[in-house]
Amino acid sequence: MSTTIVDSDRTSRQRLGRKIRAYVALTKPRVLELLLVSTVPVMFLAANGVPNLWLVLATVIGGSLSAGSAAAFNMYIDRDIDAHMARTENRPIVTGEISPRSALVFAWTLAIVSTVWFLATTNLLTASLSAFAIFFYVVIYTMILKRRTEQNIVWGGIAGCFPVLIGWAAVTNGLDWAPFILFALVFLWTPPHYWPLSIKYAVDYENTDVPMLGATRSGSQVGLQIILYAWATVACSLLLIPVAGMGLVYSVSALVFGGWFIYESHRLYNRTVLEQDGESRPRPMRVFHASITYLTLVFVAVAVDPLLPF
Repeated sequence: MSTTIVDSDRTSRQRLGRKIRAYVALTKPRVLELLLVSTVPVMFLAANGVPNLWLVLATVIGGSLSAGSAAAFNMYIDRDIDAHMARTENRPIVTGEISPRSALVFAWTLAIVSTVWFLATTNLLTASLSAFAIFFYVVIYTMILKRRTEQNIVWGGIAGCFPVLIGWAAVTNGLDWAPFILFALVFLWTPPHYWPLSIKYAVDYENTDVPMLGATRSGSQVGLQIILYAWATVACSLLLIPVAGMGLVYSVSALVFGGWFIYESHRLYNRTVLEQDGESRPRPMRVFHASITYLTLVFVAVAVDPLLPF
């Protein structure tokens, strides 16, 4: 009898663990990490040093809830196409681990809680920016742009730029030119970050009629666009030097890591051209991962630079 009870308890705990992991998966934790990378460093820049650590924690919590809400809404809306893509077929709504209704309730709950949290711990401007970011990602990108235009990720990527403004507003209760330059940096960075992924999963997007650029254009055409946006991203990053008075650490980081990002973009383009002649096979995920490393290192430099005297 006792063995049966123990087994039952173990089964219940395992079931609860799976359910918790499924809800965590709804928030797209990897995307969440990237968003926070662009939030906290900006708070250091806004404070011109070390910001109030409680404020940083409060902003990270609110940003996590906000981004998690947007991701959950996205999975709810895209559950029909997620079921037909190798990259997304194991998402919790597709597998049935979480029902669509439960996912929608979860998304709304996170949206409301994140807004109230920001109002209670930061200010009205930060809460408003967070709420608008959710709206933009869910309505403008997921519901309107994603299935209608190959430029979806260009304009839809604006939603991913808001953490920069949120971090700055949390510290200053206002906005300035510096966060808008970083906003533009993330905006320009998003296409060369995501388009390599669309090259790798082009067949999935073709099968679901989602017009991602990697599925609608040749590899060399996408590669050329990646190069142009990579150059624009690095050029934009350099604007922060005169505008925010950035020092040696940021300046060197922006040039060195930016040069590496551009190099990898050119390398992808060259391989896509050779692919047409059957001489090479492109490795788009190399640029995808390089873009993440690039953005992370540049924003680390944004945080470190105000702490140093040079």
